[in-house]
Amino acid sequence: MTDQLTYPDVVALAVPFFIAAILIELTWILIKRRGGRYETLDAVTSLIMGAGNVASGIILGFITFGFLMVLWELTPLDLGTSIWVIALCFVLDDLRYYWVHRFGHRIRWVWASHVNHHSSQHYNLTTALRQTWTGTFTFMMVVRAPLILLGFHPAMVLFCGGLNLIYQFWIHTEAIGRMPRWFEAVMNTPSHHRVHHGRNPRYLDANYAGVFIIWDKLFGTFVPELDEEKPDYGLVQNLGTFNPIRVAFHEWVGIFKDVVQPGITWRDRLNYCIQPPGWSHDGSRDTSEAIKAKHLERNPEDRGTAGFEGG
Repeated sequence: MTDQLTYPDVVALAVPFFIAAILIELTWILIKRRGGRYETLDAVTSLIMGAGNVASGIILGFITFGFLMVLWELTPLDLGTSIWVIALCFVLDDLRYYWVHRFGHRIRWVWASHVNHHSSQHYNLTTALRQTWTGTFTFMMVVRAPLILLGFHPAMVLFCGGLNLIYQFWIHTEAIGRMPRWFEAVMNTPSHHRVHHGRNPRYLDANYAGVFIIWDKLFGTFVPELDEEKPDYGLVQNLGTFNPIRVAFHEWVGIFKDVVQPGITWRDRLNYCIQPPGWSHDGSRDTSEAIKAKHLERNPEDRGTAGFEGG
C-alpha cells in the first residue's frame, strides 16, 4: 500500500494568491465604487480567524490524519494514485463536503464551529478566510471514513479537500455578478454562495455546495439569488463584535449555558447539542424552519416561490 504517499499543502501555497486577489478586489471596489464593501475591523477579524484556523490545523491536524490512517490500515482496498483516481476522489470529497456543510447548519454542535464563517455582515474575499478554530471537535472527520475505506489514501483525500477550499475562495465576492448559464448550472458561483451567506428567510439553509452546485439541486437545497432580493449577510442574530475570541467560541459558550441550565431533562440537554440552531426546550427561540414559517404568515404571496417551496 502507498502508506508514505504525500501531496503538497495546496492551501499554504495558495496564500500569496489569496492576498493578491483581496488587494485586487479592494482596488476594484474603491475605483468602481460598487461590487462590495470593506470595513477595516471586519476584514482584520476575518484575517485573524484565518490565521487561527491555520494554527489550529498545525496543532490538532494529527488527530484527523491519525484517525484516517487507522482506517487506511484497516481497509484492504487501494485505488492507487492515477489522475482519474484523484479526479474521482475530488468529486466524491465534494459530496462529502456538501453533507458536512449541511450538518454544520442542522446540528448545533457542528454549527458551533461553522457559525464564525457566517458572522461577518460583509461579503468579500476576506470573508472566505473567516474559518473555524474548533473544527476538530465536531468529529466531522468521520464523514471522510467511507472515502478511506473505499481505497482513497488519506493524503489524497486531504489534498482534494484543500483544492476544494481553494475553489471556494473566489466565490466570496460581490464584484462578480453571474457566470455563464452553463457554469451556473453545474458549478458553485458567487451568486449561489451569496445566497448561502444571506440571513433573509428565503435564503436560510440553502446552497451548501463546495464546488458542484448539482448536489444542492439533487438534494433539494438549491435556492437561486433573486435580483429583487439582495442577500442580507450575517447571522439571524448578529454578534455586534469584532473580537475574534468571541467570534470563535460564542456558540460553544451558548451550548454550555443551555446544557447546564437547571430544571430540564437529560434529553433536553442532549437536544441542545444535536438539534438545529435555534431549538429550545420551551419553544422560546426560532429555528430556520420557524423563521421561514413566520415569514410566510406575514407574506403569504411568497408561498411556493424560490426558498419557500416547502412552505
